[in-house]
Amino acid sequence: MWWGLVLPALGLGLAGWAVPLLLARVWPEGVGPLIWLGLTATVLMLALSMVLFLGLYMAHGVPLATLARPGPGALALHLLRLGIGAGLIWGPVLVLTIASLPRRWRRATW
Repeated sequence: MWWGLVLPALGLGLAGWAVPLLLARVWPEGVGPLIWLGLTATVLMLALSMVLFLGLYMAHGVPLATLARPGPGALALHLLRLGIGAGLIWGPVLVLTIASLPRRWRRATW
């Protein structure tokens, strides 16, 4: 069904927008911290994508034991590849959101 593809994609896009905004609330202002925020948001989005794909597998009836049969490292690598591929969806949104953060700064200047 089409919604099985559209809803996860919309969720990842929305998360790509929300994660940097939420991190920016607790992150210090400045160019250096902005770079660290971007790296942290990327790692969080990658982990979130991996968890989403694992959840989708399990929601479609694939037992965790079957997924982990080749080994936990193979499962982690497979989910990592899927998460990196999903970066085509959340990556541009994440980059644009991070690029817009300096205009909200009150103390630091670009």
